[in-house]
Amino acid sequence: MEILITGAHGFVGTRLMKELEGAIAAPSIQGMNEEQIKRIVEESEADVIIHTAAISDVGTCEKTPEASYYANVLLPVYLAKASDGRKLICFSSDQVYRGCESDGPYREDEAKPANIYGAHKLEMEQRVLDRQPDSVLLRAEWMYDYISPRGNYLLNVLNAKEMLTFGHQYRGITYLREVCENMERVIKLPGGIYNFGSETTQSMYEITKDFLRITGSKQMVKEVPAAHNLWMDCGKAAEYGVVFSDVIGGLKRCLVDYGGI
Repeated sequence: MEILITGAHGFVGTRLMKELEGAIAAPSIQGMNEEQIKRIVEESEADVIIHTAAISDVGTCEKTPEASYYANVLLPVYLAKASDGRKLICFSSDQVYRGCESDGPYREDEAKPANIYGAHKLEMEQRVLDRQPDSVLLRAEWMYDYISPRGNYLLNVLNAKEMLTFGHQYRGITYLREVCENMERVIKLPGGIYNFGSETTQSMYEITKDFLRITGSKQMVKEVPAAHNLWMDCGKAAEYGVVFSDVIGGLKRCLVDYGGI
C-alpha cells in the first residue's frame, strides 16, 4: 500500500513517515493551486493520502484568517477533489468544541467552534465529506512526544523552569506513537468524522499533578481559573478498534519508551 503524507516534515508527519511502511513524502503544498495538487496526487500513485499539513496555531489563525482559510480549508478540499479512488484521511482538531455550551465529553455531532481555527476546521470537514464521502476526518487532541522540534505538553512540563499553571478544564492529550500505531485501523474506517485520541476523567490540573508525581519531579503546579473544556468522547472510533491508552497511561508509556522511568 502506497501512502502519501502531506506535512511530512511537521510534528505528526515526521513520525508517520518513520512508522508507516509505504509512506511517501509529498512536497510542500503551501501556495499550490488545485491543478498542482491534482498532479502531485496522480503522480504519487498513492492508495491512501494522509493530510497532516495545516496552520495549527490558534493565535496565528486569528491574526491571518486568509492564510488560515487557504491552508485549513482550501488545500484539504483540493486534495478531496484529487483523491477519487483513494482513501483520504485529514486531521482536524478538538478546537471545534471550543464554543460548546455543555461541559462534555463531546460527541462528534456537538461541534461549536469559537475561534477562526476551529471554524475553518469544521468547514473543512463538511466540504471534504461533501466531495469524498468515504474520507476520514480525525478530530485530534493536543499531541506530544518525548523528542520533538517544538514544545508540547510533555516537554513543557518536563522542562519547566517556573511554576506550572493549569486549570480544572478537561481535555485529552495524546501520545504521538499511539496515533501512528492506530493509523492502519484508521485507514479502514468508514467515511465520517471521528474524535481521535486518549480519553480522561481528570482535569488538566489533576493530570499534571499526577504526572509530576510519577516522574518524581519537585516542580510545582498551581491551579488557575479553568478555560473551556475540550473534552471528547472517543467511543465512535473505539467501536472500530481505534483505541488509545487513557491520558495518564499514555504519558507513562511515553516515559517508559524513552527510558524516562
